[in-house]
Amino acid sequence: MLTLNNIEVIFDNIILVLKGVYLHVPQGRIVTLLGSNGAGKTTTLKSILGLIRMERGDVTRGSIDFQGERIDRLDAAGVVARGVSLVFEGRRVFEHLNVRENLLAGAHTRSNLKEVQDDIDRVVTYFPRLAQRIKVAAGYLSGGEQQMLAIGRGLMSRPKLLMLDEPSLGLAPLLVEEIFAILKRLNEEQGVTMLLVEQNATMALSIAQEGYVLENGKIVLSGSAAELRGNDDVKEFYLGLSEVGGRKSYRDVKHYRRRKRWLS
Repeated sequence: MLTLNNIEVIFDNIILVLKGVYLHVPQGRIVTLLGSNGAGKTTTLKSILGLIRMERGDVTRGSIDFQGERIDRLDAAGVVARGVSLVFEGRRVFEHLNVRENLLAGAHTRSNLKEVQDDIDRVVTYFPRLAQRIKVAAGYLSGGEQQMLAIGRGLMSRPKLLMLDEPSLGLAPLLVEEIFAILKRLNEEQGVTMLLVEQNATMALSIAQEGYVLENGKIVLSGSAAELRGNDDVKEFYLGLSEVGGRKSYRDVKHYRRRKRWLS
């Protein structure tokens, strides 16, 4: 469905952020993109959606293909019209609109009101908390409820590809488990294809079928979720496990020097 063909992204005609990134998202699958802060994960998503030109960035090499069509020269509206939706980091709900109005905003490209209402009903089936808060202003929702609303709003355009940027950010562990379980159900029951950007590698690899590791603007590892879970580097740098299985704190992990082969 989606292929990034060794793309390079430069900002302000001088700052090279993505350095030959390749990535493939098959239809009906969940693919996760792992990486630490500053690795280039959000830039990758913005490149796909056509948002980087608003930040004085550009895809200078390679190409981005979506369902056989090159999209890296399209603006964001053109990419969205072709069936790509992004749930931004930090939720970004419309705080003064209620839950239903936020969901309606996600369907702004559609004109069949009956189908839109059917999709609202479907979203609140997957997120029952939203059904209970349907007329409540989004600013009064908890962080977890706002994240559910942001995902629901992303689904309202009936995307062929749903991209999610750090959906676990700032949420309690139990809420993270609940949201990731719903994402897995959406993939299995509705066939929603997803590109999931996450720092929480444990949760991401628990629902994804395939994954990539982005370091310093380059893909350094890729494979099935099972292969990545079993990889010693992923265990050490992202799962907080030492080679003998003992857990390390994430604060310590961040200070480890990456092995040379990661940057080769």
